[in-house]
Amino acid sequence: MKKVILMAAVIMMTGCGFMQNSTTNNTANQQPAANTQQTAQTGNAAMTAGQGAGNALLALYKQYKADGNKYDYKNLQNAMNTITLIANCEGLKDNYKDQTYRSEFGKGLVASSLGLVAQNNVETVTNSLAEMVKNSETVQQTSSKVSEGANTAASYANTAAQYAGALSTLLGAFSGK
Repeated sequence: MKKVILMAAVIMMTGCGFMQNSTTNNTANQQPAANTQQTAQTGNAAMTAGQGAGNALLALYKQYKADGNKYDYKNLQNAMNTITLIANCEGLKDNYKDQTYRSEFGKGLVASSLGLVAQNNVETVTNSLAEMVKNSETVQQTSSKVSEGANTAASYANTAAQYAGALSTLLGAFSGK
């Protein structure tokens, strides 16, 4: 019972962090970049999101390798890392055509993935991540499920299952690492 409560608390904190990041990214993106400071803030947000995505992607890849080159969406840690990855890629959906955002996101991705994502594959990885979230409403649905508080672990597992195919393909692309 204690483990369930602890997992629910961790999941709730992750979801709340996602909602804060989502609101911050949307606010920055709705206002035109009227000055250099605004552009720098957007770039910093993109790099931070890229770093979060890189950390989650690295954790997912390590588990993928440990599981014999399979993505286990039923594994709670994988589910949480998937949600973290998706939440950090939310800005890609809104800024898909913004080359500055994508470049800064890519820099963060390369910096935090410890060589998994490198300069020679950063654009491909960024495109794959953007495609995963670009046309999806799952991120918003997940955040509302978190705020409801009921069946949170099941909601995360369900979201991870929805992304299992795309993540398996993406993680499989790193086979030479």
